[in-house]
Amino acid sequence: MDEPSRLRVVLAEDSYLIREGLRLLLTDIPELDLVATAESLPELLDAVAEHAPDVVVTDIRMPPTNTDEGIQAAEQLARLRPDVGVVVLSQYVEPEWALRLFEPTSARRAYLLKERVGDLGQVRTAITAVAAGGTVLDPMVVDALVQARERRTASPLARLTARELEILALVASGDSNAGIAETLVLTERTVEKHITSVLAKLGLDTHDAAAHRRVRAVLVYLAAIEG
Repeated sequence: MDEPSRLRVVLAEDSYLIREGLRLLLTDIPELDLVATAESLPELLDAVAEHAPDVVVTDIRMPPTNTDEGIQAAEQLARLRPDVGVVVLSQYVEPEWALRLFEPTSARRAYLLKERVGDLGQVRTAITAVAAGGTVLDPMVVDALVQARERRTASPLARLTARELEILALVASGDSNAGIAETLVLTERTVEKHITSVLAKLGLDTHDAAAHRRVRAVLVYLAAIEG
């Protein structure tokens, strides 16, 4: 019997030590095949063109400018190679970059904090999820931002009712519709109607999968409440 094909991965990280650590980590995952490494955005895009990977694992900051190259890579791949999954690694919680990563869709995208890379299961889950068209948002990103107290003045959340804000906050905490209904003593159908209203008021594309729109709604919420 033929062995199942392994996921082809390209790794982009400019720090030699971190890149080597990630390389060793990824080669320890049997279902992955690390086909190339890169140290800059141009090298990453060249590697994708040459090796046609299933997934790219990339740091956010790389040469040539060391600002947001990982996000730029995700944006370019969304246009040129939408079949390629992207796992972005960040040292810090960056809501604006997370919002850009999940536009125009959150399909095949993951945002993880770098401190997660030592967790083999977490990395494997993120890579396999985006390869299958899914979405991964690091729970630590959610936890860090939900605890912020201030809302931005020009917040899209101003369009929401108090009940809709309450429900969106619970969605951001990871609660299911059933869990939200139990917490707020509502029916699941009522919760579904509120969430549909929230997505519409935030202007999220109705053609996107419901699960992806929920993630993007959470990101809008987290960015708005960041202090």
